[in-house]
Amino acid sequence: MIITKKALPRRTFLRGMGASLALPLLDAMIPAATAATRTAALPVRRLGYVFMPMGCDISRWTPPGTDGRLGELSPILSSLESVKAQISVLTNLELRNAYPGSHATSNSAFLSAAKAKHTESSDYYLGTTADQLAAQQIGRETQLPSLELSMDMLQTTGQCDNGYACVYQNNLSWSSPTTPLPSEAHPRIVFERLFGEGGSLAERQAALRKRASLLDFVAEDVASLKRKLGPSDQAKVGEYLDTIREVERRIQKAESSVADHAMPDLDRPLGVPAAYADHARLMFDLQVLAMQGDITRVTTFQLARETSNRTYPEIGVPDPHHPLSHHGNDPDKIARMAKINAFHVSLFAYFLERLKATPEGNGTLLDHSLLLYGSGIGDPNVHDHTNLPVIVAGGAAGGMKGGRHLRYKEPVPLANLHLTLMQKVGVKIDSFADSNGKINELFTPLNV
Repeated sequence: MIITKKALPRRTFLRGMGASLALPLLDAMIPAATAATRTAALPVRRLGYVFMPMGCDISRWTPPGTDGRLGELSPILSSLESVKAQISVLTNLELRNAYPGSHATSNSAFLSAAKAKHTESSDYYLGTTADQLAAQQIGRETQLPSLELSMDMLQTTGQCDNGYACVYQNNLSWSSPTTPLPSEAHPRIVFERLFGEGGSLAERQAALRKRASLLDFVAEDVASLKRKLGPSDQAKVGEYLDTIREVERRIQKAESSVADHAMPDLDRPLGVPAAYADHARLMFDLQVLAMQGDITRVTTFQLARETSNRTYPEIGVPDPHHPLSHHGNDPDKIARMAKINAFHVSLFAYFLERLKATPEGNGTLLDHSLLLYGSGIGDPNVHDHTNLPVIVAGGAAGGMKGGRHLRYKEPVPLANLHLTLMQKVGVKIDSFADSNGKINELFTPLNV
């Protein structure tokens, strides 16, 4: 590693024994020489998507009030109270191209806003998704143009829903209309993709048996770096490395506990935490690290695929999610579905709080990110793709004015929101799918 007296390069890596570790934004990366070089080192903009499967109980989702302000939160959204000033809820967005209505088209249209070709075979056809259009432009300067994550390891094949190929439910991201991008659910594999050496599964397992910690391999470079940094930067680096070590410890703990489970869940790969919430938080923490180190600027995360039969005994819901979503207007079933909805939102709240607690430049990671949370279905009981549950989160550094609830009298294409968010993070694009405008209200002050 070479550090000049001008500035530490933003793309500085610590290296050792096949490991590579990106660094967060440091004061030493922002030289005082000229305004131009300072601007070049300012925090980047990031775009993230979190997919919630099978819609929700919209009556428990929609916040009260009609004046455009996000006041009292609804029961499902109550866990977002600590970040309410940096979120906005949008009511009455639609995915017109998801009709005639199915779980497969809900999943596939969420990021593409495109109509999926009705096929059970390999001649599937969709559209390039918003995250991948963003990755083509804002992902050029990063180690990974984008990061695709999920909670379900099992990749089903054949046809999964009303004659639609399973590929439409397995994948949120498509780099072209014919190229779905697989997501990763195993924390260790994600961790090594971000920081460690690649290779086959057998090679990774052999490396794990030989090595202790990623940080042990870069210790010499860390020591050299710290000698050249000021107290503030030393503290930042220390906190970042502590977080990496803690995430690695949790992954190792999950792996060591595998032997205690004689009958592992077939939807869960070996080595992931047994509890859904622990697994999800670990996957969110990996996204925070990826953003903090500027390893990627575009992320997608599928909390579960459509038609998932996952149960949630940890919150008192032993019912499989998919059958529960077809509640037939049974109040008890709707209430249990709403508990799952609130649980998923609480995990997103954890992610936002972690981003908010991570300093970067003149703000935080949340200030420098735009994040979309939502589902491709409104009312799952009837496979409705109108009045979708949608939240946008992010900070004023990107110009977003949070703390509001946008209600539309007539359905507005979700593609309008995708177009708006892409443009705000610097993607040069004039239209997207069936967009017919932009949602500039997210970035303008409320009328007093």
